[in-house]
Amino acid sequence: MAALYNAIQGRSLERLAALSDGIFAVAMTLLVLDLHIPTREMVRSEVGLLHALAGMAPQWIAYLMSFLTLGIFWAGQQTQLNHIREGTRDLTWIHLGFLFTVTMMPLSTRLLAEFIEFRGALVIYWLNILLAGVMLYWSWWYVTKRGLAKDETTAEIHGAICRRILIAQSLYAFGALLCVVSNYLSIGFIALVQLNYAIAPRFGKRLG
Repeated sequence: MAALYNAIQGRSLERLAALSDGIFAVAMTLLVLDLHIPTREMVRSEVGLLHALAGMAPQWIAYLMSFLTLGIFWAGQQTQLNHIREGTRDLTWIHLGFLFTVTMMPLSTRLLAEFIEFRGALVIYWLNILLAGVMLYWSWWYVTKRGLAKDETTAEIHGAICRRILIAQSLYAFGALLCVVSNYLSIGFIALVQLNYAIAPRFGKRLG
């Protein structure tokens, strides 16, 4: 009976997609709720307000980076789900593991915003991105191994999905290594990678 139950569990990709959409929406909302605007007691003039907003620069940077990151991973997961014929129990749990990494993004973002000058905060942020990429790659590896992809999913599509994850993660890793030189250089490089995958599709074709 247990084997039968495991065989019929997690078949609905629609339910998985709905759960994923909800979790991504909440995570993206938590990012903006973590922005702490200046208090009234801290601002006495127009100039004071501008100075206070400028002091929030680490928060704005971390927020924009993480919003782009979540958008990229949401699009990546939806691309996979669109090419999967049916779900399985194991595939569902792999995606739940992926969604766990998504729920951690507001926490690692807040840590980076508060301690943007510390390498430890940046490494933890990068590890969050790395784990999400590992789970997404594991998902597609499982789909390929079990033959769960739709019939119209060509070898070229299989390769494109794998390359995009591997190349993106390699670039993120290189960006994280730049923190040895400067945290701000590292953050700037990671932000450029995110912008490439979010808004520069033609250039992105050359990067996978």
